[in-house]
Amino acid sequence: MKIKIGIAPIAWSNDDMPELGGDTPIEICLYEAKKAGFSGIELGGKFPRNPGITNYLLDKFQLKMPGGWYGSKLREKSIEEEWLAMQDQISLLKIVDASVFVFADVSSSIQGKPSISLSKRPKLKDNEWKEYFIKVSEISKRLTDIGLPMSYHAHMGTIIQSEKDIDKLLDNTNDETFLLYDTGHILFAKGDYEKILKKYINRINHIHCKDIRKNILEISLLKDISFTNAFLEGVFTVPGDGCINYKPLFEILYNNQYSKWLVVEAEQDPKKANPLEYAQIGYNYLTKVLSEVGYKY
Repeated sequence: MKIKIGIAPIAWSNDDMPELGGDTPIEICLYEAKKAGFSGIELGGKFPRNPGITNYLLDKFQLKMPGGWYGSKLREKSIEEEWLAMQDQISLLKIVDASVFVFADVSSSIQGKPSISLSKRPKLKDNEWKEYFIKVSEISKRLTDIGLPMSYHAHMGTIIQSEKDIDKLLDNTNDETFLLYDTGHILFAKGDYEKILKKYINRINHIHCKDIRKNILEISLLKDISFTNAFLEGVFTVPGDGCINYKPLFEILYNNQYSKWLVVEAEQDPKKANPLEYAQIGYNYLTKVLSEVGYKY
């Protein structure tokens, strides 16, 4: 069984912090992603919003686009307001033949706010959950109807972060609301990533392989620092360089015929962690473990 392996451009250039790789041309990201062995790259802020140019760049470097992050404000907006706001992203992703629409709700998010500690992240009030699930279900249905299924990203610093949040989301939304399974964010939020994978394997349509440096994670949680400062300290890294053992996870995927994208994603300071070097570490580790469990790529 074959699986697809991609990478996120955040290793080269961070959209939230332009000082981290902001001067790196998109052509360098694409060239090095291909050189490291990847067959796809997710959408990032460096890509032109002109679909023709983006398609030209992808073709030039023989890469596909699995999907791309969309920072939603659905908690604060009506369904129609959010749907309208999503249209440019939808159009671009459809034209480049993306597989999923990566959806994260950044309403009152503490991402990119170095003065706000991890414990101060936004949370839905008890009386908000029901309406929110209705809105998510409607947006996911519309995305499925146009052939670009939602992949909801549970993310540190947002209203859907913890294992409990994930349970609530998937237990109370329609079957067209899929989960973006991100190992690093689940572990950072003190979740059981193997349990979540087993429980929701049929609701997972996209995977971010993000590893964690355990010592930095423990310090970040103990000191309750900000999300921004945690990743600047190096809490995230690529698979093979952190504490997560991916083999049992890939065995679960293989036994359940998962053949969609795996995307290496690790926010790091490119001056401290050379993007090409770490991309190669991630790719080499993934292909080794994937081969061991029976995958081809």
